[in-house]
Amino acid sequence: MLTARQRLLALPALPALPALLALLTLCLALPATVPAHAAARAAARNPVVFVHGYNADPGVWGALREDLRAAGYGDAELFSFGYDTHLSVNEVLAGRLAAYVDQVRRETGTTRVDIVAHSFGSLVSRWYVKFGGGGAAVDHWISLAGPNRGTSTAWACALWDQACRDMTPGSYVVKNLNSGDETPGAVKYATFWSPCDEIVNPDDSVPLAGAANTPVGCLKHNDLLGDDTTSAGVRAFLAS
Repeated sequence: MLTARQRLLALPALPALPALLALLTLCLALPATVPAHAAARAAARNPVVFVHGYNADPGVWGALREDLRAAGYGDAELFSFGYDTHLSVNEVLAGRLAAYVDQVRRETGTTRVDIVAHSFGSLVSRWYVKFGGGGAAVDHWISLAGPNRGTSTAWACALWDQACRDMTPGSYVVKNLNSGDETPGAVKYATFWSPCDEIVNPDDSVPLAGAANTPVGCLKHNDLLGDDTTSAGVRAFLAS
């Protein structure tokens, strides 16, 4: 039982109790609202799948991945497809990319992905989009210095390497990719190319009919991967 003094000391605290409870409820509610907004923004954005080029590996995407992270992408939204670049585009690699994209879609719970490809990766990802069912799974497709109409440089290794044969002008892969509609379906297409590319010859092998084709200035083949202007163009196109 409270003494008279204890009852007297307790009385002033009672009127403040409802206000304290209201403040506590507000504080508990605040943290939940921030992640909800972040989740809504993430849900409206596709995960990005990077496809590297010939004789390369996923490490080439370091600069662009950092730029996308700075733009708000999380690591769980950025994926790099690693593969043996000496295999056939149409018989092997496009199918492996299809399986990888399906895995990304399952992991992220998204319907579609965006693809950013460099060099030879452009042929692999184009075949997947045009002939491998990727038209329904890809929203944006971007080619950085892709030999989309072939490159004469590939003749140097075509004798012993299937991927090089696929990159030669007039190859089975190049002819089929460019037959009919070069940019089919509802996919948004973009290419970035340089007039100083020492690997893709001729330089105008990169642009495609129906794509947003952007010259990036006098850059070497691999320099597009770390170029700030190219990166800004990629990010703007992904946001379109």
